[in-house]
Amino acid sequence: MKVIFSQRFYEVYSHEPAAEPGRMEAIVRELKGYEFLEPEPAEEKDVLLVHTKRHFEDVRRERRVFELAMLAVGGAIMASEIAFREPAFALIRPPGHHASPDSAWGFCYFNNIAIAVKKLLVEGKISRAVIVDFDLHYGDGTANAFKDEPRVNYHHMSGRSIEGIARFLEKHDYDIIAVSAGFDRHVDDWGGLLETGDYREIGRILKEFAEEKCERRRFAVLEGGYNHEVLGKNVKAFLEGFD
Repeated sequence: MKVIFSQRFYEVYSHEPAAEPGRMEAIVRELKGYEFLEPEPAEEKDVLLVHTKRHFEDVRRERRVFELAMLAVGGAIMASEIAFREPAFALIRPPGHHASPDSAWGFCYFNNIAIAVKKLLVEGKISRAVIVDFDLHYGDGTANAFKDEPRVNYHHMSGRSIEGIARFLEKHDYDIIAVSAGFDRHVDDWGGLLETGDYREIGRILKEFAEEKCERRRFAVLEGGYNHEVLGKNVKAFLEGFD
């Protein structure tokens, strides 16, 4: 298991909850036993696989946000490539799953996971993919990015339905499992729904289906999660199951 991270992700680039000071530190403290790798920023051509030129230019006007958003995309791409050898987790921000091709909201700017998956498809490294999103909020940007793409199936977890993830993975065929890993569904976060152990179980299910159906290929990227007291423990629990 590799963790993709840059110390630049400690930077506070806005007043949004995803950019709060201490958020990334809370996760890194819990993941000291993992090997960390440094990402490179994505290229413009990568972002344009999913987003319009107009949207790209809109984000570029906010210099600090743009720099970190490009680095986040690069981290997701790096994790997707490592997934062909071993599981990987992109510990990145800003998050991405509310970023549609021509718009964004919900603390997101570029859709990290959508760009990473689309790049694998365009480069012919995969023929089909599934994206599992267990963030509290529906990833409308991810769904919009792939609404006309039959090679990609998107699943957003409903309520406490961990079993729904298994049913989704059972009925589809895919070459890789990509995961939007949001931790704001926790009982002590915004959602008030899941225990820390539930994240370990989600990771285990994803690992099981990756081993059974797509040659172990799996990667995840950070989305939400805002209670710094429990966030690191929840991420660690997920990785323990996912690894």
